[in-house]
Amino acid sequence: MSERILVINPNSTHAVTEQMSAAVSAMRLPGGPQITCETLHEGPPGVETQAQVDASTGLLLDWLARRPEMAASDAIIIGCFSDPGLHALREVYRQPVLGIGESGFNTASALAERFASIAIVAGSLTRHRRKIRAMGFEHRYCGGLAVDMGVTALADVQRTRERLEGVGRRLRDEMGAQAIVLGCAGFSMHREGLEQVLGVPVVEPTQAAVALALGQVLSRRALAEPSRAAA
Repeated sequence: MSERILVINPNSTHAVTEQMSAAVSAMRLPGGPQITCETLHEGPPGVETQAQVDASTGLLLDWLARRPEMAASDAIIIGCFSDPGLHALREVYRQPVLGIGESGFNTASALAERFASIAIVAGSLTRHRRKIRAMGFEHRYCGGLAVDMGVTALADVQRTRERLEGVGRRLRDEMGAQAIVLGCAGFSMHREGLEQVLGVPVVEPTQAAVALALGQVLSRRALAEPSRAAA
């Protein structure tokens, strides 16, 4: 069986899943693991509140329980910046389970001394700060700002880009951010252009999580190859 990295979008907006898949297209390497992006159609249109984050845990566990072939993937990635169900899934599954929020912040911490985040709505910033505290990065986190657009509103590409550039400049100039994490998978198409405008690293969290998963999967493959050759 070929290796697979599974990315699950906990919201029901398939356009977000398509954006995540496009964001990691360059990571689909010849001979590398299959990268599969799936939509949790039972989920809300956007995971924007703590109640929706909490409800998503059970939905994700049920979705995987009904799909043993997906649950057997070599790595599972939760494609929502709030990382709903991250710790619950880690209790159930032995393979690497990654959240894009945690992965995005870890990547930013490797790129810059001071980093910030952009949220979709102001309420999400509280969850960003909680995650930062849990990860021990308070002394390096400049803070965050929101574009004040729900997940479904991100379909307005021009408006989203303008909002991202505006808050990105404030994070860089007023708050001293040396790297910026995009706090929603629905921002993925804007990463490259935003980085060019701002002149600082911009971390797309789904790419960050898939990069970490690729490292794990390919490392396991490399360690297994001498054993297969010897046999």
